[in-house]
Amino acid sequence: MTIAFFDLDKTLLAVNSGALWVRRELEQGHITRVQALRASYWLARYHLGFVSMQDALVRAISHLEGMGERHLRERTVQFYEEWVRSQFRPGALRALEEHRSAGDTLVLLTSSSGYLSELVARDLGLHAVLCNRFEVDVSGLCTGRPLGEVCFGEGKRSYALSFASEAGVELSACAFYTDSYSDLPVMEVVGRPVAVHPDRRLRREALRRGWPVVDWGVPGGGGDVALDVSSR
Repeated sequence: MTIAFFDLDKTLLAVNSGALWVRRELEQGHITRVQALRASYWLARYHLGFVSMQDALVRAISHLEGMGERHLRERTVQFYEEWVRSQFRPGALRALEEHRSAGDTLVLLTSSSGYLSELVARDLGLHAVLCNRFEVDVSGLCTGRPLGEVCFGEGKRSYALSFASEAGVELSACAFYTDSYSDLPVMEVVGRPVAVHPDRRLRREALRRGWPVVDWGVPGGGGDVALDVSSR
């Protein structure tokens, strides 16, 4: 038995759920145009290298202060059903089944919220979820603080290492699939790092190190699970 870790946005999904969430919140009037522009501004600064995504995530979570957890969960369910559920890459579904057939433990390793991640895990039949969760007070309101370490970058590696250790599995025996260069800390410690539709920096790093680069297609567009341009 080994563990296969999967990133969510732009990996299992063909879209970035965070960007879709901001768009939907704006359309439904849950946030103002100014708030949406501010969120886009932070994302742009991250992509330009001016701010870490960890800082952006902490800032985003802080805006949840005072929101009822039940309300947030209900909104996330609607968001998932209407905007996200149809966006799984066809190759991702085949890769999951290959690992499942091999008896591997399937783990979602993502910076997305627990509310969204649990819905994904339910539909895909995953065994565990490692993600960002939010602190909630005794009255059921979000405090605006993350619960535990932020699951991003080095934080993702910590979560993966802890999970593998508890399972009695070395990370060198595990696989990790992702699209993002920010996940390099995890890719460097697993035995099979796979770049899925990678961003420019990850593609360059994957080719340099001889990691597989695969095309999992888009919903309704076919795509193949293992269109390798390099191999280990």
